[in-house]
Amino acid sequence: MKRPSHILTRGMTGGVLAATAMALWFLLIDASQGDPFRTPAFMAHALLDLPEVRRTFGLIAMYTALHYTVFVGVGLVVAWLVPKLEVAPSILLGLVVGFGLFDLVFYLSVTATGVNVVRELGWPEVLAGNLIAGVTLMGFLHLTGVARPVTWWSALAEHRVVREGILAGLVGAVAVAIWFLVFDMLRGRPFFTPAALGSALFYGASTLADVEVNFLTVVGYSVTHVAAFIITGLVAAAVVWEAEKTPPLILAAILLFAAFETFFLGLLALVAEWLLGALAWWTIAMGNLLATVGMGYYLWLMHPKLQEALRESPLDKTV
Repeated sequence: MKRPSHILTRGMTGGVLAATAMALWFLLIDASQGDPFRTPAFMAHALLDLPEVRRTFGLIAMYTALHYTVFVGVGLVVAWLVPKLEVAPSILLGLVVGFGLFDLVFYLSVTATGVNVVRELGWPEVLAGNLIAGVTLMGFLHLTGVARPVTWWSALAEHRVVREGILAGLVGAVAVAIWFLVFDMLRGRPFFTPAALGSALFYGASTLADVEVNFLTVVGYSVTHVAAFIITGLVAAAVVWEAEKTPPLILAAILLFAAFETFFLGLLALVAEWLLGALAWWTIAMGNLLATVGMGYYLWLMHPKLQEALRESPLDKTV
């Protein structure tokens, strides 16, 4: 059992490091927009219900002190909890902590101040900052021995379906990303496609003029893109695993991939129809087709028993 002083010291230190990581992230964001210390000044304005945002040393120092106090508290709570949660890699727990902090910021800001801080500062920036803080905190606790050293691969080794699903999803995500990168480069507009999709998703862009080709938009969409493909890969991997026992279920996997293609185009037409013309619908269809083939081929290679079963009992004789 970890001694209380051990957890106390590391929890406080981890909280300080997490608070510093988030503070540096927002300092970088503010400086890139030509407005250093905008975030702490805005947060002080929201907390104190001031009529306007003032960038004074006192207000910024007051919010900074509160920021570090809150994170020290979070660090202590997490340091106490993690020895009891010996079930996941530290990075995964760090992301969970980050998402939890993101929700906490949203609900507390609305409840305590009436100001939607997430919307005002930009949810991609706020989410990224909280994820960075969460991973920093868990990384420190992992390195100092509070968290049990569980690696991604040791955790996934016991769950082959999850491992194959994640890898299949990554294969699909990379295939689409490379396709769009090549297509954009040939048109002389690098990263335009993810920027257009991210602008429609995050900022409600409705025309080409609204597209923001910048680091946050591209990265924000890319994270969403990868997450969507991993979810699809997990479902596909589960179906393929069941198909090893019942080969005709491979038809379900084929239908799943076809439905994935149709669903994406339909969702795009519903949410941002203008993108189908701006990006050319066939490029989106081709990207998803490449992803489908790549994911299917990867899962096919991972299941020689299914290959053998289908060779012995082709589908036209089985169904």
